[in-house]
Amino acid sequence: MIVQASPAPTLLTHTVGQSDLRTLARATGVLIAVALTAAAAQFSVQLPFNIVPFTLTPLAVMLTGAALGSRLGFLAQALYLAAGAAGLSVFAPSLALPPGAARLVGPTGGFLLAYPVAAFITGWSAERGWDRRYFTSLASMLIGLAVIFAGGVSWLSFMPGQTLRTALDQGFLPYIGPDLIKAAIAAKVLPLTWTLLAKDK
Repeated sequence: MIVQASPAPTLLTHTVGQSDLRTLARATGVLIAVALTAAAAQFSVQLPFNIVPFTLTPLAVMLTGAALGSRLGFLAQALYLAAGAAGLSVFAPSLALPPGAARLVGPTGGFLLAYPVAAFITGWSAERGWDRRYFTSLASMLIGLAVIFAGGVSWLSFMPGQTLRTALDQGFLPYIGPDLIKAAIAAKVLPLTWTLLAKDK
């Protein structure tokens, strides 16, 4: 009879322990999500006569939320907003929008403040297996995207000189097409990742 020896502890597991290692992995995942969201925000395009920039941030918000789960996804986006409010250069670069904490109460504040909620929703759905199949994953991404648009457009409509009509023109109509493409891409990434992980076992 062959007796399999238990794996020898690595230096890291010996130093911090298995439970601490899981905590470290979660913390690392949250920090990576913050960094990915900040990086996605730097890929921004300012449309003519429009104060809302086009960014890849919603894609990062929804993907990291699904990858981390509801609570950690929410936490990651809350930390992203806190980093931006503290003055770190994590928000989309813009000469028209205010920097730091003022960005959260500016014209695009509604979009930003909706990020933690959107990440929570995609994380919650992933915890229920929605990210294993394309169409349920797509539904999760679309719900998250709807939350971001609802927060952004409603907030923008209350800005001075704005109405719901102008808010839709500024914060929804130019972006809905590209953002639907983002949602479709994000929805494809998740089931594909699970398939690749299953093949590795």
